[in-house]
Amino acid sequence: MLIGELARQTGCEVETIRYYEREGLLSAPQRSSSGYRRYTAEQLGELNFILHCRSLGMSLADIRNLAAFKADHDHDCEDINLLIDQQIAKVHQQVEALRLLEQQLLALRDKCHDSRAAADCGILQTLVEAAEGAPCVCHTPFGQDNHGHSQNYDHAAKKNGRSNKDRP
Repeated sequence: MLIGELARQTGCEVETIRYYEREGLLSAPQRSSSGYRRYTAEQLGELNFILHCRSLGMSLADIRNLAAFKADHDHDCEDINLLIDQQIAKVHQQVEALRLLEQQLLALRDKCHDSRAAADCGILQTLVEAAEGAPCVCHTPFGQDNHGHSQNYDHAAKKNGRSNKDRP
């Protein structure tokens, strides 16, 4: 099959396939007499393996290691377990970073509860002040602003005319 067909079957961009070839993750295909790449079922399997690993957030270096393990059937899988454990640890770090980001954004959102002109928007004012060196509410401990609102302030309730006191 030609590179376009491989791309269609896998959902992978043609340039990405070429990149994986250059990086040595995907074995080089045979070339036709006119120079076109001719991929086989083996390369389709290799590419699907790479894409599956990428969907799990694995780096190209990790995929290269896993491919080497796959080629060496006698290798002990302890190194594979370690690689996956390291990936799990990275995911935990990313989740924590996203939780912190969410708290920061909620604290920033807490700066504006009403519909106003942009010049009077508490969010925009906070961002401008922080850019000028003032302390930023979204970077205070525990996501609390100067009004004592926490990241749990219900902005939807305020917007819909309900009081935050009415929250369960």
